[in-house]
Amino acid sequence: MESHGEERVGTVEDGGLRLDRALVGLFPDLSRARLQDLVRAGHVTRDGGVVRDPSLKIPAGTRLVLDLPPPSDPVPEAESVDLVIAYEDDDLIVVDKPAGLVVHPAPGHSGGTLVNALIAHCGASLSGVGGVRRPGIVHRLDKDTSGLIVVAKNDRAHHGLAAQFADHGRTGPLERAYLAFVWGSPHPAIGTIQASLARSRHNREKIAVVSDEAGRDAITHYAVIERYAEASLVRCKLETGRTHQIRVHLSHRGHPLLGDGVYGAAFRTKAARLPDEAKAALTALGRQALHAELLGFAHPRTGETLRFESALPPDMAALKAALVTSL
Repeated sequence: MESHGEERVGTVEDGGLRLDRALVGLFPDLSRARLQDLVRAGHVTRDGGVVRDPSLKIPAGTRLVLDLPPPSDPVPEAESVDLVIAYEDDDLIVVDKPAGLVVHPAPGHSGGTLVNALIAHCGASLSGVGGVRRPGIVHRLDKDTSGLIVVAKNDRAHHGLAAQFADHGRTGPLERAYLAFVWGSPHPAIGTIQASLARSRHNREKIAVVSDEAGRDAITHYAVIERYAEASLVRCKLETGRTHQIRVHLSHRGHPLLGDGVYGAAFRTKAARLPDEAKAALTALGRQALHAELLGFAHPRTGETLRFESALPPDMAALKAALVTSL
């Protein structure tokens, strides 16, 4: 681990605590969320070795060293990143985002994001409505979700697009569809999942289905496209756009996404039942099998309905081919 800033050292007195909680006790001026990000980014060592799991139980007497990096520039810098552009004009740009690309800077991802790439591509024309860290960003895709995302180039476009996403397409042409490979065979083949979502009380990094007033209404329409020996290909259309909505809803129904280590961890043993070719394709995927294949909306200036489609990326196409072969 390279030292980038202030080094702090502490010894754990109470054994059995999670690493993040032990760090909060040693360095109370830093939030638990901030410390979790620093752990995952490799800024904490335990007895000389880097630890990256915030939930790791730490015995009493353990010496922890925190390498606290200096504050970063809050304004993202332009970075040259290859982009696949589905459409672009003076008001907006539609990008076919690859898996692994973070949308905007955040703790642990200060650079190499879609925003950094857009600043380089668009210059100063991006909308400032989202703030300095999220210029032009109207909606998000998870880092490991591939597919279509629209970004506003000016404030007028940003307000117009944001209004459509807030309306969830109830009164306009906004349309979002995703392709997902899920474990098992959903029944019925066509249906709707309506279950409120909120931050998990047990793990703040996860979203959970809840039944109380803390939840936000979430609706996912799905249709099974193909069924395989151990999995299915499903098309999901969003009526709402909550964080991790598709992943949580399908897991709630007992059909988590293939490759989803957060909401499908209990299904990891199912991978062992796959034929060798499918097992290798899933391992090579290395992410949740989710792709934003369709994005439609009204142009915020002209009112024209724009509709874009994206084919499965190579890693998911390879998984599909392997699953078909396994039949």
